[in-house]
Amino acid sequence: MSPDQHHLTAGIDPGSSAVKVAIVRSRAGQDPEILATTMQRIRRRYVHKVVEAAFDEACLKAGVKAGDFDYIASTGDGDAVARRTGHFYSMTTHARGSLFLDQEARAVLDIGALHARAIRFDHRGKVLGHRMTSQCASGSGQFLENIARYLGVPLEEVGKLSEEARKPEGVSSICAVLAETDVINMVSRGISTSDILKGIHLSIAGRLVRLLRAIRAEGVVLLSGGLAADTGLLAAIREVLNDDRTKKRFHAKVEIRTDPDSILAGALGAALVAAYRYEQLERMGRLEVVA
Repeated sequence: MSPDQHHLTAGIDPGSSAVKVAIVRSRAGQDPEILATTMQRIRRRYVHKVVEAAFDEACLKAGVKAGDFDYIASTGDGDAVARRTGHFYSMTTHARGSLFLDQEARAVLDIGALHARAIRFDHRGKVLGHRMTSQCASGSGQFLENIARYLGVPLEEVGKLSEEARKPEGVSSICAVLAETDVINMVSRGISTSDILKGIHLSIAGRLVRLLRAIRAEGVVLLSGGLAADTGLLAAIREVLNDDRTKKRFHAKVEIRTDPDSILAGALGAALVAAYRYEQLERMGRLEVVA
């Protein structure tokens, strides 16, 4: 790619509860430029309609048209993206997107609506290992959202309330159903909402830290996914990591970070990998594949 040439790519990441889109412009010898990002909740709408609406919104923000793109990449639920040029595994895109958001990151904790996973990667964003939670949803965003709804707390206030806790109550970290039963009992006993939420956060944090230990994470770990902006969860993960018993089980020091755009890591990574893939096809003379 010549210095005056650029590639326009898009990454579309349909998750369990939301669709994320990122539009990126890449130039030779320069850092990629994010032209626009957007996120739309799926709620009760068909996911493919949300994909189209989110993509159109991102194009409007960026001032581009669908026909302007060199490559449109999907990740996550790729079947929901009808106009995709190609699809990339979400582990690859989350690793690449996380590295773009924080150049010091060497692992990412992706906490989605239904599952959580830890991914370790190198300085190039190449995946070196990963581990996902089991089918139980007690470490997921949907579980926390259900608890917040039961407690009558807006999701955006959960983190702040959790940080105000004085005597957090422990809950089951094995099963979401048991944890919800624990919460019901706590409410009947008059336990404060803050202490309940902090207990939930510590329970989730324990599961996430075990994932990090399983992949032998070290150095900077970035949070991604819907719970990346939950300050209470971030504090709970750091608290668990700083526990002396946890430190003895880790072979290296781990630092947890987040970023305002962490929830977009998968979409950003897909757009960035798309630019690399387009250049590969260009060098091989196979651009008819993406025409």
